[in-house]
Amino acid sequence: MMEMPAALQRIADLGGPVVLLLIAVSVVTLAVVLYKFWQFKSAGVGRHTALSEAVAAWDRGDRSGARAALDRSTSYLAPVVDMALGAGPGAATRLEAEAETRFARLERGLRFLDTVAQLAPLLGLFGTVLGMIEAFQALQDAGAQVDPSILAGGIWVALLTTAVGLVVAMPTAIALSWFEARMDAERVTAGRAIHTILSPRGGAPAQDPGLAPAHA
Repeated sequence: MMEMPAALQRIADLGGPVVLLLIAVSVVTLAVVLYKFWQFKSAGVGRHTALSEAVAAWDRGDRSGARAALDRSTSYLAPVVDMALGAGPGAATRLEAEAETRFARLERGLRFLDTVAQLAPLLGLFGTVLGMIEAFQALQDAGAQVDPSILAGGIWVALLTTAVGLVVAMPTAIALSWFEARMDAERVTAGRAIHTILSPRGGAPAQDPGLAPAHA
C-alpha cells in the first residue's frame, strides 16, 4: 500500500493528469461492466425457455400447459407474460409499457458506458496535445543546442495518453455493443410473446376469467 502513491506519482510524471483520469475512469467502467453482467445473469436475460414454452402452449390453446410452463419460468419477463394471459386484446400498449419499465432497469448504466467509449479517445487526444505543447516548449527552450531526443521523448510520452484512451475505449465499446444487442433481442422476445398471447392462432380470445394470474 505504501508503494501506491509512488506508483501514481510516476504515472502522473510520465503521462500527466490525463492518464490518471483515464485510469480512474477505467476502474469505474470495469465496475459498471461487471455489475451489468451480474444484473443480466440475475434477471435471466436470454434465458426464456420456460417462457417460450408458455407462449407456445397458449398459442396452441393449451391454457393449463401455458400456466404450468410460466410457473417454471425465472425470467424477469414472467410477470408481463402473466399479465398478458389474463388481459384482453386491447392491452398491448399497457403490456409493452410494462416490459419497457423492466428494460429500463436493465439499461441503467449503459449511457455511462457509451459516454466513456466516446470520450476516452478524446481525453487521450487532449493529453497528447498538452504533451506536444510541452515537447515543443522544451525544444524552444533548448535554443540552438537542439537535441532530437528531447523532441522524440516528449512525443512518445504525449502519445501515451492517446494509447491509454484507446485501451479504455475499445473494450468499453465492445461490452456496450454486447449489452445493447442483448437488449434488442429481449425487446423482440417480449413483443413476440405479448402479441402472440393477445392474438393466438385461430383467433381464440386471450381472456380466461376462470384462471387467476399465477404471479403478482
